[in-house]
Amino acid sequence: MNYYVKCHEHIFEPKTFFPKCHASTIEILPSGDIVAAWFAGSHEGAEDVDIWLAVRHNGAWSKPRVVAGHEGVPCWNPVLFYHEGVLSLYYKVGKEIPAWQTMYKQSIDGGQTWSNEMELVPGDIGGRGPVKNKCLCLRNGTILAPSSWESETQWECFVDISTDSGRTWHRSADVPRVGDEFIGKGIIQPTLWEDDTGIVHMLTRSTEGAVFASKSLDGGRIWATAWRTDLPNNNCGIDAVKLEDGRLVLVYNPVSGNWAARSPIAFAVSCDNGNTWSEPQMLDYVPCDPKVNIEATEFSYPAVVAKGNDVFITYTWKRETVAFWWIGL
Repeated sequence: MNYYVKCHEHIFEPKTFFPKCHASTIEILPSGDIVAAWFAGSHEGAEDVDIWLAVRHNGAWSKPRVVAGHEGVPCWNPVLFYHEGVLSLYYKVGKEIPAWQTMYKQSIDGGQTWSNEMELVPGDIGGRGPVKNKCLCLRNGTILAPSSWESETQWECFVDISTDSGRTWHRSADVPRVGDEFIGKGIIQPTLWEDDTGIVHMLTRSTEGAVFASKSLDGGRIWATAWRTDLPNNNCGIDAVKLEDGRLVLVYNPVSGNWAARSPIAFAVSCDNGNTWSEPQMLDYVPCDPKVNIEATEFSYPAVVAKGNDVFITYTWKRETVAFWWIGL
């Protein structure tokens, strides 16, 4: 597979602004600026964890700054989404995942200033809207937010649907799965794309040691029973994007297991709508025990967007900084 690296850098120096960071998100603006956000603080789940953001303008990243936070309550999993001139930042707030609330802010000046915080779905407890990966705008204008929920014993995926440019949302049913045959809690953190026939496709993280897939024939309202793919998964986040020429790019850890190692991190390309994938192309790798994840060898939680046939990738680098790649395909 031919590709070339246009840029590879870290968005900020490790441990300069905070001890730990995780769960980045990325978006490209019409101006060509690139916006990235992540959560950071003492450690994941700590009371001082806020949402931080930086903008890449004229080839250089701005100094990271806090754009959202709740005193005494951690923030989690930001998601950026640009639509109709507005940049939205979605994020979770809560001490425990089952008690998450989804908040959002909006910017009309490329992330320089932000609105006051708003609740995505008033009264929601559990976390509506995008849970990790970017929203998908369908050809008919409907917006899909890839979502999931977690309890102590069960993980499930669903999609939040908006037909009014994100002002209101209604929830799909959970993606069906064969629960009695499933190892572990289930599936979470889906990523989505729409193919040329209008079918919406989903890939998910799982506790089964493999990526799972589903599809919807009606714009995300009803989903097929999730099935196991040949792609390995270490029970860590993945993300995918569709290029202008129809190819798909998946960024993931090509490791099989439940809470397995998060090294290496790689990308693969599909030329047939996700039916088959290329061999993984390594982005970062540190030799380690494949059965165990430790922060010193962690490259995880990728986010990927595309412009034309260029892809822009961010991911957690050892919980110390956020790696950025710009790759031409």
